[in-house]
Amino acid sequence: MKSQEIRSKFLEFFKSKQHEIVPSAPMVLKNDPTLMFTNSGMAPFKEFFLGNNTPKNPRISDSQKCLRVSGKHNDLEEVGYDTYHHTMFEMLGNWSFGDYFKKEAIAWAWELLTEVYKIPKDILYVTVFEGDEGDGTKMDQEAYDLWKQHISEDRILMGNKKDNFWEMGDQGPCGPCSEIHVDIRSADEKAKVDGKSLVNEDHPEVVEIWNLVFMQYNRKADKSLEELPAKHIDTGMGFERLCMVLQNVQSNYDTDVFTPLIREIETITGVQYGNDEKVDVAVRVIADHVRAVSFAIADGQLPSNNGAGYVIRRILRRAIRYGFTFLNQKEAFIYKLSETLAHQMGEAFPEIKKQATLVHNVIKEEEQSFLKTLEQGLLLLDTVIQNSASKEISGRKVFELKDTYGFPEDLTGLILSERGFSYNKSEYDVALKEQQERGRQATALATDDWVSLIDDEVEEFVGYDTLSVGVKLTRYRKVTTKKDGDQYQLVFNMTPFYPEGGGQVGDKGFLEDAHGDVIHILNTKKENNVIIHYTKNLPNHLNESFKAVVNEEYRRLSASNHTATHLLHQALRSILGTHVEQKGSLVSPKHLRFDFSHFSKVDSDQLKEIEAFVNARIRENLPLEEKRNIPMQQAIDEGAIALFGEKYGDSVRAIKFGQSMELCGGTHVQQTGDVWYFKIKSEGAVAAGIRRIEAITNMAVGEYFEDVEDKFNAVKDVLKNPKDLTKAVTSLQDENAALKKQIEQLLKDKAKNMKGDLKNQITEINGVNFLATKVDLDPASIKNLLFELGGEIDNLFVLFATAPTKEKAMLTCYISKDLANEKGYDAGKVVRELGKLIHGGGGGQNFFATAGGKNPGGIPKALERAKDYIV
Repeated sequence: MKSQEIRSKFLEFFKSKQHEIVPSAPMVLKNDPTLMFTNSGMAPFKEFFLGNNTPKNPRISDSQKCLRVSGKHNDLEEVGYDTYHHTMFEMLGNWSFGDYFKKEAIAWAWELLTEVYKIPKDILYVTVFEGDEGDGTKMDQEAYDLWKQHISEDRILMGNKKDNFWEMGDQGPCGPCSEIHVDIRSADEKAKVDGKSLVNEDHPEVVEIWNLVFMQYNRKADKSLEELPAKHIDTGMGFERLCMVLQNVQSNYDTDVFTPLIREIETITGVQYGNDEKVDVAVRVIADHVRAVSFAIADGQLPSNNGAGYVIRRILRRAIRYGFTFLNQKEAFIYKLSETLAHQMGEAFPEIKKQATLVHNVIKEEEQSFLKTLEQGLLLLDTVIQNSASKEISGRKVFELKDTYGFPEDLTGLILSERGFSYNKSEYDVALKEQQERGRQATALATDDWVSLIDDEVEEFVGYDTLSVGVKLTRYRKVTTKKDGDQYQLVFNMTPFYPEGGGQVGDKGFLEDAHGDVIHILNTKKENNVIIHYTKNLPNHLNESFKAVVNEEYRRLSASNHTATHLLHQALRSILGTHVEQKGSLVSPKHLRFDFSHFSKVDSDQLKEIEAFVNARIRENLPLEEKRNIPMQQAIDEGAIALFGEKYGDSVRAIKFGQSMELCGGTHVQQTGDVWYFKIKSEGAVAAGIRRIEAITNMAVGEYFEDVEDKFNAVKDVLKNPKDLTKAVTSLQDENAALKKQIEQLLKDKAKNMKGDLKNQITEINGVNFLATKVDLDPASIKNLLFELGGEIDNLFVLFATAPTKEKAMLTCYISKDLANEKGYDAGKVVRELGKLIHGGGGGQNFFATAGGKNPGGIPKALERAKDYIV
């Protein structure tokens, strides 16, 4: 059975059980500060499990893209070395939100596996939660009794809290689970060892394929459990493992999920999969990792140096290193696999086909960039290993490789382990912590449980229509951060405050009670469909009504910039082409930032045309046409643009200004004239195929023009108010260029005149012609002079020092190549060590090197110690 049919049969089965089939949510999560990526099938539905929203249909089924590479659920280290763990994988799932429970979930799972997929019953085992004394939970007798109706009791096994109690995090909904395991060993192997003893023992042929989670508890901040008001079903079946079972192979990589990629790797690299274990591991890593990276990029997460982007970069760099070391690939090649992936999975996941060009270009640029530093980094690591007195490498050296050369620590650790080495993890952690402390932003340290005041599950947002409304506080909690200390998060029955989302920053404002007490709202965010208001203080009268008031100016300017992004998007598609798609944005009261797909620089003429297009729409004073709560398909049919990487519900909001129509939840002006004016400040590259425009509107444009005028007038004053400013500046530039040429010639003459005096100062020490002195020359003249001296004098060792300013010092060392290459002299070492005396550092080649510092007072000592290097 082909993988596409396996996926289809799963969805068709649950559709027959009255489940709504929904598309996979993006793998990159938004509005959930606890997760970077969707790491399980249930992650997109957290708002339903938490009771913050209710689905139209309480029964849902899907195939969800998941990524497990960080945090609690991290399979990265196993990938490639075993045959059943992956970074990106598909989770087939069926969900019940307060509808059916254990009986139906167990019966349907058994029916699908044994009757639809025809998996033999005698190769299946199931597990049941045995209870946990610490939590005060008992053995799941209900699940055990239900399983007895389908499978013999000797195949029902007890599982502990680690294996059979599922939790989404440190707090929140959780519950016991039943896992279904399959034993695909040969008959001979089964005769030797009973399969039940291999369940949950990481045996490659006795693996879990499905987990049925019975969500019935809530884990509180104090770690205690309380019963949920409604019980839910959350199941997840590993699609790749299921394909392994149904295609009668012993490895996920032998299924048609991976074989097309593996065949393409063989074709590109010339290696043969299946003959050498190290090569096989590399091929599996690359086949797995290209899927994870490609889908992440298609879902809107580009590789970067921080956060989720750094995770994606780490995965790709891990794959590049395997190709470089074990497949002898010194040029970029992984990007070529994206076409095979798009062809293979584009039907089930259209985003990977739609974004194929972007994925191809981003991976190619990342590969080419890392390959430039990879070889150098590997040589440095070789040097570290050779100079190590033990099998444990300094953790600070590992951190230096990461910080300077972009080598992820897990990649360095992997290379070290391949060579029988390890590194001092605690030293690495100290170095990392020191760096984080230098530039640390606020991170949550502790979050209390929600304190519920009013039982109100539905919070209404009224901020599109009003900036002030009477509200009641429904719940609150305290959050402690390093930067801000104690803060409070408030939730109301309704709110006019727009929460951060769609690129737009959250509203600010205040709460006022009947006693005149005022609490300032510092920020507004959305978390799992709940709008959260941040305050420094808790209101004094929690159970009374409040007047919630949005800062009107802050909102108005944000709305102006948000409307401008829509007009900018329209302009880009009209002028550059319909290939342009929004890839990210930031909308604040002060400015806007807009990222978009385009594969070349936007030139100055095009930028002027884009500006003119947007300002023409502003002058037309186009009215806002808004459609709320319309079916998603209706909005698309009417011409609305939807963004890849965004999760849309069944009902959406469409915003239209003239011919511009987009799905959007943000706030906007009532007519485009309110934007006043649009001005582009900059345009540049973000990544391969991604450009960024930064712009301003409204009051910021007025301030910008005032600033430009002030600078213009200041320049005129300096130039004594010439009639033709352009001509005056050009004349000044010509005069400056002529003077520079004169200075260069004077410096050359000065150096030429100095050469004779310097030659007379050279002394012979141990067969070396030595000179250490201070000179008054620029760096270029110093270099020329040194190489001239070196061409005339053999066995030369010179150290020149100069102090261009009171706070700047420079050392330059020249050593004849015969001394450097034959006798081990090293100019780089000299300046690195003597550079410390001028409070600086530097380096270079063994025959020529420079160092800069900020302590000219150290020059005499540096010149004095130069003799110490003459052997």
